[in-house]
Amino acid sequence: MKNEYLLLTPGPLSTSESVREAMLKDWCTWDDDYNKEIVEVIRTKLVNLATQQQGYTSVLMQGSGTASVEATIGSAIDKNGKLLVIDNGAYGARIAQIADYLNIPCHVVSPGETSRPNLNKVETALASDPTISHVAIVHCETTTGMLNPIKDVAELAKRHNKTVILDAMSSFGGIPMDIGELDIDFMISSANKCIQGVPGFGFVIAKQSELEKCKGRARSLSLDLYDQWHCMEANHGKWRFTSPTHTVRAFYQALLELEQEGGIEARHQRYQTNQKTLVKGMRSLGFETLLSDDLHSPIITSFYSPTDETYQFKTFYHSLKEKGFVIYPGKVSNADCFRIGNIGEVYPEDIERLIVAIGQSMYWKQAELVA
Repeated sequence: MKNEYLLLTPGPLSTSESVREAMLKDWCTWDDDYNKEIVEVIRTKLVNLATQQQGYTSVLMQGSGTASVEATIGSAIDKNGKLLVIDNGAYGARIAQIADYLNIPCHVVSPGETSRPNLNKVETALASDPTISHVAIVHCETTTGMLNPIKDVAELAKRHNKTVILDAMSSFGGIPMDIGELDIDFMISSANKCIQGVPGFGFVIAKQSELEKCKGRARSLSLDLYDQWHCMEANHGKWRFTSPTHTVRAFYQALLELEQEGGIEARHQRYQTNQKTLVKGMRSLGFETLLSDDLHSPIITSFYSPTDETYQFKTFYHSLKEKGFVIYPGKVSNADCFRIGNIGEVYPEDIERLIVAIGQSMYWKQAELVA
């Protein structure tokens, strides 16, 4: 079955027909052909994609990507710990909110939604507060499309002997990195992002030594990261509770297709080409990007909304949807904007068709011409 439209969003995103077809078979969560031949293979492939260094392991968690973030925050930080969060968007803010819900002390460094973190302020906070035990940062802040300097922040954190938690929800699989070289302790992502699977579970790739320290720390039964990992380790990929089998099988297929494409480097190149084609085309139509080019990620791009008083996002959105494209509303608190994703089963020729569709949907310009 063909899709009615392309999802130009940061996830869920458009998937290949073969990924969707992979969900047409039912699977038993107790059988080795599911646990050993699918789940365990996925776990190994994820670690190999994340790093070439030894000592890392992975665990899959049911639910949204946020559930995996909460599982990590709630399991990695003990009752005496304190979290420093880089907050320059909705997802950094969500980590701080999770810490608040879990009664974990939290220091927030907030440079604003259109700025990268001030490293001097981060270092000052780490140097002045010895109770900080963990540092959390979002790699690609999809509020704006900002790509944060994870290497610099991780180096600062390690200089002060802190544990590093990386939310790579929208970047893992689409932007090359080696979390071992970066000395990341916990990295979190989701099935329905750059690997191009479907929603249903997230995953954490972590230093095994750090994951083992999480035993007994969890503040939730279902979000106990250690217990989930230990169950999979001891039982060859078995999940503690009901596994999202169809989603997992689709993700396995998506991993194979990532390999067939040429791996993360090749996918990154495609996403970059998508993004550059998008920005060039949008600027030719008179749109302005929210961020400067040096801050852009290849994942999603924010554009200022037209200032014409006849412009309405909903009308614009539905016009594009009728033409086969779905975009995202803005999420920035102090700017009227909208967002267009560059990831998923989307290619430069799709972006070129999108630009044509946007030109046809600029009703406020058309009204101006008629007048």
